[in-house]
Amino acid sequence: MVLTTDLGEIVQNLRTLGADISDVEVKKAEGGLPKSLRETLSAFANGHGGVIILGLEEGRGFKATGLADPAKLAADLGAMCAEEMEPPVRAEIGIHEFEGRHVLIAEIPEALPTQRPCFYKGAGISKGSFIRVSDGDRRLTTYEVQLMLSSRGQPREDEEPVPGVGLECLDAAGVEALVARLRVTRPYAFQGFDRDSVLRRAKVIVRAPDGGDAVSLGGLLALGSYPQEHFPQLMITFVSYPTITGAPLPSGERFLDNIALEGPIPVMVRDALNTIRRNMSRRAVIVGLGRQDVWEYPETALREALVNALVHRDLSSAARGGQVQIEMYPDRLVIRNPGGLYGALTVDDLGEEGVSSARNATLMRLLEDVPVPGETRTVCENRGSGIRAMLDALRSAGMSPPRFEDKISRFSVTFPNHTLLSAETIAWIAGLEQTGLTDSQGLFLALLWQGEDEPMDNRSYREHTGVDSRVATFELRDLVSRELILPEGTGRWTRYRLAEYRSTPHPQRADRRQTILAALGHETLSRAELSSRTGLGDQIVRRWLRVLREENVIETVGGSHRSPNVRYRRAQQEPLFPPRS
Repeated sequence: MVLTTDLGEIVQNLRTLGADISDVEVKKAEGGLPKSLRETLSAFANGHGGVIILGLEEGRGFKATGLADPAKLAADLGAMCAEEMEPPVRAEIGIHEFEGRHVLIAEIPEALPTQRPCFYKGAGISKGSFIRVSDGDRRLTTYEVQLMLSSRGQPREDEEPVPGVGLECLDAAGVEALVARLRVTRPYAFQGFDRDSVLRRAKVIVRAPDGGDAVSLGGLLALGSYPQEHFPQLMITFVSYPTITGAPLPSGERFLDNIALEGPIPVMVRDALNTIRRNMSRRAVIVGLGRQDVWEYPETALREALVNALVHRDLSSAARGGQVQIEMYPDRLVIRNPGGLYGALTVDDLGEEGVSSARNATLMRLLEDVPVPGETRTVCENRGSGIRAMLDALRSAGMSPPRFEDKISRFSVTFPNHTLLSAETIAWIAGLEQTGLTDSQGLFLALLWQGEDEPMDNRSYREHTGVDSRVATFELRDLVSRELILPEGTGRWTRYRLAEYRSTPHPQRADRRQTILAALGHETLSRAELSSRTGLGDQIVRRWLRVLREENVIETVGGSHRSPNVRYRRAQQEPLFPPRS
């Protein structure tokens, strides 16, 4: 439940940003319960949840205006959640005193994937289902509603028979290789069966409506000689643009390369990798004390993204007109597929150990035993660990992780085309003259310096560096104390940006010895008192007190320096400052 202390943090963040944020909706509610809250309830429930605050006025800097009858509003909102929404929204509703006024806070949980979409009954599932976009609510499209409904169970489109398609439409050598492999790798299920029985049990062959046999859609995509004869758009399109916006050059040239990649999935994976490689350049990166030429994008990362796009794409009839798309720009590479993440999986879960969800489970199972042409590895070799392999490959190349975007109806992976640890970046980090930085701290600073659009949080730090939550928290606090990054917001809403002097480092600005000593004077003060007098954050004061203590310039009074009650004073014999390292 949102507490009064949380409310202060939320409002402070709203005032800092000057607008609603994606997971917070503010209403003045002067005339009673706004009817638009039905849309917000649906949007929060269909997303990651959120907080509704009634009794603040956005147009006046989120000033607390209060509520005429908060108890009635709480009852009305509870009734709206329970009676007007399907499934019912189990909100936690409370009334708080804030800045001398009563405000209402409702914490809206996200609906289970098996219960989505959550919608307003009065409008029906098609018109009453919404999703949160930035600080507003958008009605779900019919296709998005269909995708949410499909996540309530296991989709079976990959097991559907393809009318009129028999074994003659499959690659004979691929079929024989699959059957032989299944008998060896999964003897309990397939040993002792003849070829057709193996194919039926693997669901390459399924029962057709007329009672005969037909090749399944999954079997055709995994082993077909030319699946696009029957499904023309189940392919890959590749476009390489000459500009970062996709606009043509002044000469009129629109594309550097533009090609359609067809065939079964194993062939498309091979050909797509070859096409990307043909359009990639090599660049020099710093490795240890030397330089090394590497491809712009690690092949392992590209392979995993391609396989995921082809295997997890939506195969329902509504999506069969869409292709998997690869777009290459000078500054990034984007891989996009129809259909968002399936089931309970979210973008935040990607890369977590043991987290996996397969929309097309039969197709994926087949591709675990079908090799990429010319290679010994199978298409789905890294089932359940493909995203981790992708992140590890990028991290090893000194590159930032990709940006995942789930839009319900489509999913995209964007790889930035830069190396974080270039010679220029390493020189910039060295110019900060900060000793004792860890590799993960250096990587995070490099990422911020190279122009990330959004501030990042603790989760972002872990995703970029691979450290655990405990280490991330410690290292972020250390970067704050060094005044290399600035926190925005508090608690779970804390985000971090690079300090203002990032472009031209001035290490002297980070030396706070004299500031601390001037504030201390000849008194005995606590850390909180020093923070108040200097205007410096607690983490900054803590760091420089440690430095001065280790240099024997100050001493503690009233206990260990770890004690919250400890106070500080100048040492009796104050030595000269040693040279700053």
